[in-house]
Amino acid sequence: MGVRTVMVTGDAPATAAAVARAIGLDGPVATAEQITDAVRPEDFAVFAGVLPEHKYTLVKAFQRAGYTVGMCGDGANDAPALRQAQLGIAVSTAADVAKSAAGLVLTEPGLAGIVGAVTEGRVAFQRILTYTLRSIVHKVRQVTYLTMGLFITGHAILTPMLVVISMITGDFLAMSSTTDNVRPSEQPNTWKIGNLTIAGVTLGVIDLAFCVGVLLVGKSYLLLDLEPLRTLTMVNLVCSGQAIYYAVRERRRIWSSKPSAIVLACSLADLLIVPMMAYAGILMAPLSLRTILSLFGAAVAFAFVLDAAKARIFRALDME
Repeated sequence: MGVRTVMVTGDAPATAAAVARAIGLDGPVATAEQITDAVRPEDFAVFAGVLPEHKYTLVKAFQRAGYTVGMCGDGANDAPALRQAQLGIAVSTAADVAKSAAGLVLTEPGLAGIVGAVTEGRVAFQRILTYTLRSIVHKVRQVTYLTMGLFITGHAILTPMLVVISMITGDFLAMSSTTDNVRPSEQPNTWKIGNLTIAGVTLGVIDLAFCVGVLLVGKSYLLLDLEPLRTLTMVNLVCSGQAIYYAVRERRRIWSSKPSAIVLACSLADLLIVPMMAYAGILMAPLSLRTILSLFGAAVAFAFVLDAAKARIFRALDME
């Protein structure tokens, strides 16, 4: 999983080396005398014959070298190192003082819970990453699009009522994204805020071009009046919002993983409520079914275009 693991034990070097070989932990064995403030985890696979204070020194040395450190222990003498580590992990049979010092306490015997914790952490990270990227794209598109709509039509392209409807229905998908099926990353995650911003702004500009194009088609080709144009904008924002979500939820291609049932249900509700209101003319001017279906088809095609652009951007920015 990309996590470098070392064994730290008070046992003799020969005993520690034998256990390390049995579990596939290969590498040099260090003694307590070799533990310094400059030691790094890649220098040794095993640290044997150590005293409690050496464990604390090791955690500090690894952190000083730039590593994020997880420390697993069970005894009272492990407490200082457990507290110092970014993630202290106490096993299920650990002493109470070790459990108090740890940030994570395993509830079942063995160390398998650590793998589960790492996996869940990476899943949470990917969900937060999706939410952040989607928010950047929306912010870039939303404000700019409304401004351009004002210049194109000479009026506000959304009424306050349509803004409220858009916010409420958009929350369906946003909240359901916390239940989405997510592929945990194979390596440790790190925030690349600059690259994330570049990717979000680029995708936001592409989405802006799509939305403005739809508005221009509605005004110049379909010859819609202001109120139907507002309805067209409303339906367009819903459909393009769906395209954005499905394009950015997966680091690979849009078809690489299946969304959760809750996400699909909320997505369907979003795509049914607003278009049905638009067709029936509820709280907005009515649109023809042909126009609504054409816009939906254009949004589906746009989702794959956006996904292809995302794949190229992520590859160039090393965000895959």
